[in-house]
Amino acid sequence: MLHFITRYYSSLASLLWAPFRGFWRLVRRLLPDQDVTAISSGGNLDYYHISTFYRFFKLCAKIALVTWAAWSTYVFVYHRPMLDRRTRQLAEARAQHAQHMSDLKVFFSRYSELHREMNSIDDQMINNANLSKNDQEGLLRRRVNTWSQIEMLATRLNNMFTNDNYLPEFTKHSDLAIEYELTREENRQLRAANRTLEETMLIIADANNQIVERVTNLATTNTNDLRQNMRRISSSLTSLGLSEQALATRALRFSDSVVGAAINPLVFDAKADPKYRELAEKIDLWQGLARARAILPIGAPVQNARITSPYGSRTHPIDGEPAMHRGIDFAGAIGTPLLAVSPGRVVFTGERTGYGKTVELDHGLGFTTLYAHLSRISVERGENVKARQVVGLAGNTGRSTAPHLHYEIRFNGRPFNPYNFVMGVPPMPAATTAPATPQR
Repeated sequence: MLHFITRYYSSLASLLWAPFRGFWRLVRRLLPDQDVTAISSGGNLDYYHISTFYRFFKLCAKIALVTWAAWSTYVFVYHRPMLDRRTRQLAEARAQHAQHMSDLKVFFSRYSELHREMNSIDDQMINNANLSKNDQEGLLRRRVNTWSQIEMLATRLNNMFTNDNYLPEFTKHSDLAIEYELTREENRQLRAANRTLEETMLIIADANNQIVERVTNLATTNTNDLRQNMRRISSSLTSLGLSEQALATRALRFSDSVVGAAINPLVFDAKADPKYRELAEKIDLWQGLARARAILPIGAPVQNARITSPYGSRTHPIDGEPAMHRGIDFAGAIGTPLLAVSPGRVVFTGERTGYGKTVELDHGLGFTTLYAHLSRISVERGENVKARQVVGLAGNTGRSTAPHLHYEIRFNGRPFNPYNFVMGVPPMPAATTAPATPQR
């Protein structure tokens, strides 16, 4: 053997390698190197050398691809009908199982009800010594009837678990035992989760009570503060037919760039705890009064306000006849800045008979303010103004006897006494009243 190897081969390695060399020589004969000439897109001749190894690798790849495609086609054609059949069988088994479980639930529920009724009848017969004979006979009849129903349901439940035709899923007792253990473990986990949920609900309920109490106290405190802040205008609002609740409701529905969009009232289901409805009412009142405080024209329209002529009937300073003064006159030299008492939109600027140069602001909720006898108007119609923004300068235009501001507040177009809205600016004492009383 060694002589044979040494005679024809230089080593053991060359002997082992000989079949591969022979195979490769066969491949080289079948797939020799090639030189390929091709014309490129630019019209030039390109030369390519294709080696035997490349041609062999390409051939192997094609053979592998064809083999894989043929095998995939075979598997798809042969196994697809089987898969469809098994899928249909699984769907039918699931539907049958769902129906059986539904029947089992109904039977078991009725079975439990009958057992409870049986226990109730037995308890009455044993513990109630004052039963009449008719009552005892009636209880016995009920007991016999109930027991008959229990026997019937027990038979049907037994068939469900022992009859393969009725419930093919449970063919063995071991299968049923496994299902029972799984169900019992699931019930144990559900009970544990339910206990955790109950503890969490108690914590949430306690936190909820604390939050409701805190928010209720906060809403009540802030509402009382707003009432105290607006107490001077409460009588005026009442005379205008605006109750506290009506004012708050209108303010919640009001919308502009200053107070923001309208707020929908909080609404709870009738079955909810009454404390939530009470809290919602307090919050709505609080929000409504807060928005109303920002909207209403409360404050003096001039710095260092001094009233020279109040609202009401008086002797006309020019005509000398009794006349109704529909606003308040504030003392002020020509050029005194006149301020918007709350945010609003300019709805009128210009000359108005008797008033001279006039500015009128719409503040919302039906309230407007009017500035008359101005020397100069500082805003334009349609402009939005902020609180304490200068809208004009005091003057003596129109039907007036001296420089001053004639100031009116109107509700739904009708003027009313604005004194309370000016927040307690006292009228000037009679002894120090200027000799020339401004008029409008």
